[in-house]
Amino acid sequence: MTGVPASAAGGSGAKPVRGGKLGTAAVNQASLWNIANILTMVRLLLVPGFVLLLFHNGGYDPAWRSFAWAAFAIAMITDLFDGHLARTYNLVTDFGKIADPIADKAIMGAALISLSILGDLPWWITGVIIARELGITLMRFWVIRHAVIPASRGGKLKTLAQGTAVGMYVLALTGPLATLRFWVMMVAIVLTVVTGLDYVRQAVVLRRKGLAAERAAAAERAAEAAEEAEEALQAAAGTTIGAGAASGAVAGSAAGAVAGATDVRGGVTDVRGAGADVRGTAEARDAAEAER
Repeated sequence: MTGVPASAAGGSGAKPVRGGKLGTAAVNQASLWNIANILTMVRLLLVPGFVLLLFHNGGYDPAWRSFAWAAFAIAMITDLFDGHLARTYNLVTDFGKIADPIADKAIMGAALISLSILGDLPWWITGVIIARELGITLMRFWVIRHAVIPASRGGKLKTLAQGTAVGMYVLALTGPLATLRFWVMMVAIVLTVVTGLDYVRQAVVLRRKGLAAERAAAAERAAEAAEEAEEALQAAAGTTIGAGAASGAVAGSAAGAVAGATDVRGGVTDVRGAGADVRGTAEARDAAEAER
């Protein structure tokens, strides 16, 4: 329950390069059946086995509870190893991303509920721890669109304290050890609450930053769209003005042509009139000469 998916995926058979890392090509070839995923599946299978061992023979047999503790301890150890292997070798699969947190919460939830049913652990402790884990999981989904809440050092300490305390409750302890396990559980409860509140704070801050970034991006896109629209309007206005000027020039040319044609027709009429006057003058002179 480290908060970091141990999901591994991998196992392509490729040897790790120097430094314990696989190259990109090897990661892309990773298969479902790799050591990290196998450990996660073992942890899932240990959950029903742990419950059966814990409740065997009435649930109060020290020997069977020791076997149940062994199953619980193996499950918690595999959680550490599969996470380490997944981070070291970059073995990541979708199955691992889903199965690892489920396995973590399943083994812890099964232990808490079983111990409360047996009367060894107060229900309020079980309720606080389970409510915190479920709440943080839902909160991760709430902010996953904006950012991922990283696992903190306090969260890792909380997991260690919870595992130690629950393991001590699984064992049939008496005397000072029974008192010690109570105080270890109280430390685990304090870490559970404090780290839970810190996760809430981180989630709220990340969501606010994400929403602010989205609003800023939306405003920038709107400004760009408005600028593009303004440029389009200016281009359209320039085209309209040019078309009007061209239309005016054409109209002016047409008017000039019409005026020129009118002047030509007037000139022709004047020439014709002058010709008629000349002919009239010649005819009058001929008539006068005839009378003499």
